[in-house]
Amino acid sequence: MRKITSSGKRADYTTAGVPVFKHLREEIDGIMARDPAARSRAEVALCYPGFHAIVMHRVARYCWDRRWHLMARAVSQIARALTGIEIHPGATIGRRFFIDHGMGVVIGETAEIGDDVMLYHGVTLGGTSLNQGKRHPTLESGVIVGAGAKVLGAITIGRGARVGANAVVVADVAPGIAVVGIPAKAVVTRDRVETQKFMPYGTPCGDIPDPVARALNGLLDQVSTLRRRVEELESERGDAHNSSVYETSGVSNGSARPDNGVREPVSADSGPAASC
Repeated sequence: MRKITSSGKRADYTTAGVPVFKHLREEIDGIMARDPAARSRAEVALCYPGFHAIVMHRVARYCWDRRWHLMARAVSQIARALTGIEIHPGATIGRRFFIDHGMGVVIGETAEIGDDVMLYHGVTLGGTSLNQGKRHPTLESGVIVGAGAKVLGAITIGRGARVGANAVVVADVAPGIAVVGIPAKAVVTRDRVETQKFMPYGTPCGDIPDPVARALNGLLDQVSTLRRRVEELESERGDAHNSSVYETSGVSNGSARPDNGVREPVSADSGPAASC
């Protein structure tokens, strides 16, 4: 049997075996703590497909660890047909795992999920390699993955990170960071403390600074600055040119009159004859 490891510590909770059923109450309490629509433990046990999927995954994983691979896959396919959630029996899942709504969730064989992780409907923890080794993501404890998000490849989503709805994550995410978009990029919230709190669908619902829009705004600011500078330089060049033309014109007018080829007539009263 394998045990889920979280933050470098070995947990006391196995992902397979009969003793796991002792923790069903803890699983139910974890769901009730994160879903305000849950009114009673009986309602969770009878009506929540995410709970049904994780219970059946424990059974499938029990078979998988004993190399009863066909039986394990059969159990996982029955769970898929009943809940709409496909969890490969080889996936490693920790305590208090909650899939809200659940329909369309896919979790690959080598995926590793820590404690207190929450997924919404339409999430895919997929692989990007045909190798037999590690090819699916690792979600550390406290991660929330929003509806429709795709986390692809042998990457690590750090402890307490948030993946926004419909995000596509193809690179590691640092602990405590919220990422959104395609491809997913970190969101810098106004209050970093907000990223540590519960986020519905893994997405900040307040004033979200779009990283692409922020980059475009920065480029527009640079263009505006450059445009003002160009206008200043053109204005200075125009003033210098006008001053040069004025000075040249002033020197020409002061030194001599323009010669247009027509001589002024000589008055009879002027010149030496007039003095006689």
